[in-house]
Amino acid sequence: MTSGVFLVLSAFLASAVEGIEALTIVLASGVARGWRSSLTGVAAALVVLAAIVAALGPALTVIPLNALRVVVGGLLLTFGLQWLRKAILRASGFKATKDEDAAYAKEVAEAKTAEHVERGGVDWYGFTLSFKGVLLEGLEVAFIVLTFGSAQGSIPLAALGAGAAILLVAGVGFAVRAPLARVSENTIKFAVGVLLTTFGIFWSTEGAGGSWPGSDAAIFGVLAFVLAVSFGLVAVLKRRRREMLVTAGARA
Repeated sequence: MTSGVFLVLSAFLASAVEGIEALTIVLASGVARGWRSSLTGVAAALVVLAAIVAALGPALTVIPLNALRVVVGGLLLTFGLQWLRKAILRASGFKATKDEDAAYAKEVAEAKTAEHVERGGVDWYGFTLSFKGVLLEGLEVAFIVLTFGSAQGSIPLAALGAGAAILLVAGVGFAVRAPLARVSENTIKFAVGVLLTTFGIFWSTEGAGGSWPGSDAAIFGVLAFVLAVSFGLVAVLKRRRREMLVTAGARA
């Protein structure tokens, strides 16, 4: 039960991040090039993604669970630590946070100045822009669903979390016709990085033959450890940045 809740939550948050980025591209394409072409591109990308998931999903089920957890755990650690590193640097001020409004404005400007090429009544640039955006971000969502679900033995639960996130992001985004700039993407990425790292540690250990005291409940202990280390690093880096600014000001 505990691992199932974490599975849905992790898939939801990770997919929400990818959904916000895809939404920014689709909205920019729709505003600048027309909604027909943009939504056609979205539909085409979803068909390709569905085919990929249908092909890879059954293939993962034939891999021994322990071997799968070692591989997936390693991948989650790789991705989780990368996301967590960027989120920690942004939270501490060492890296600029992403501005969805600026990204949206840039996409609109580029789309408006692109050459107009129409094929079959569809603007090719608008179609391609939406298709690539949804396909690339969607592939990451598919990876999240397949790896999380296979390692935990429940692809439907992972799909439930991812689907809920995509529906929520798409619904809110199209309702307000703007990128979700008020959502702190770095906060979401921080949470996702923590969860991916937690699952990576947990599943890698289980896959290698280790056992956790308390079984699935041990996830809370791993989560607390990762959170403590992450917040500790943010505090240390913030203090270091203040010291650097004070030193730079004194030299000036």
